[in-house]
Amino acid sequence: MEEKLIAPCGMNCSLCIAYQFWEKDLNKKGFHRKYCPGCIPRGENCTYMANQCELLGKGKVRFCFECEVFPCKRLKALDKRYRTKYHMSMIDNLEFIKGHGIERFLVKEEEKWRCPECEEFICAHNGLCLNCNIEKLQLNKKYRWNDY
Repeated sequence: MEEKLIAPCGMNCSLCIAYQFWEKDLNKKGFHRKYCPGCIPRGENCTYMANQCELLGKGKVRFCFECEVFPCKRLKALDKRYRTKYHMSMIDNLEFIKGHGIERFLVKEEEKWRCPECEEFICAHNGLCLNCNIEKLQLNKKYRWNDY
């Protein structure tokens, strides 16, 4: 896991389905999904927040917790969706990074999201290891955490 894959909003891009599809080039297996190399690597700062936040849009902060209005209304709404659907919290991620540093966060994330079978990372958007369980996604392209 790399620091550059932690977006300013606290999203761990290495767990994102668009990143994992890009990394593994999974459209070759019959999918038609958008690819993404991550917010920071593609120069977006933060895909979901930058157009609403001047500090993020202009790259003036590395993480949202550096802002005086953290957590803002938009981040709270995004966080609620991710807590509910994807078993993760951007705000919790940012609080951990703020309190313990990015290196400890990366270690924690690796432990939490590593597939016990193959050591790849589980996708936060569907709860699958896209290395071990790609056939589940091929059978149900809209597979989500609660489908099993």
